[in-house]
Amino acid sequence: GEKMVAAMILAGGSGTRVGADRPKQFVEIYNNKPVLAYTVEIYQNNSEVDVIEIVCHSDWMDYVKEMVSKYGFSKVKYIVVGGETFQKSVINGVRNFDSKLSDNDIVMIHYGASPFTTQNIVADSIKVCREYGMAASCTPCYQLMGTNDAENKSINWVDRDKFVQIACPQSFKYGYLKDIYKRAAAKKLLDSIEPHTTSLMYALGDVIYQSYGNQTNIKITTKEDLELFKAVVGNRSAN
Repeated sequence: GEKMVAAMILAGGSGTRVGADRPKQFVEIYNNKPVLAYTVEIYQNNSEVDVIEIVCHSDWMDYVKEMVSKYGFSKVKYIVVGGETFQKSVINGVRNFDSKLSDNDIVMIHYGASPFTTQNIVADSIKVCREYGMAASCTPCYQLMGTNDAENKSINWVDRDKFVQIACPQSFKYGYLKDIYKRAAAKKLLDSIEPHTTSLMYALGDVIYQSYGNQTNIKITTKEDLELFKAVVGNRSAN
């Protein structure tokens, strides 16, 4: 039959680097609409996506349930409790799909605080994943790059063409995604590796296939990023 496409949106973080009183994915922009709602909308509005799972911080479960009903996010079928680390949240999300997806279905992993992603980024991610079993949205490094050395110094030039920046989504055939975590657990990598499925892939010697990305597809990390998103949303509603 037709292969399912499921989006896993991670809203388990408690990060408050944006200087707000709450995790950045729950910061409300206009008319009390949280960043997370804008992110979920990307997948709700994509015709290739069948189902959405939100992995949520335990303190915010009720908030997310209310948000889903308020905005009519009909594709959100699962709201799963996150773990105490990013990696554990992803694992909880992967496990929840156990009886629900087959190995050739696609799982797209997306951060709740990445609402800038465009539909062509999502489309290419699905396309590359169908072909190669996984895809990560990658962007060239457009700015000059140098090493980050002690005492605020930069001593060496870095060839930016040798690097890419990895953003959302990161998509996987479900069978392959489970296999990454199985091998990583066997090698005891889950506690030592920086918490991303792609980081585990590098540690395991797997190949990452690049899908389309662009410079606007940033993750909201700082207060400035949040201001930028507010301006973008304000601009959209003015047009």
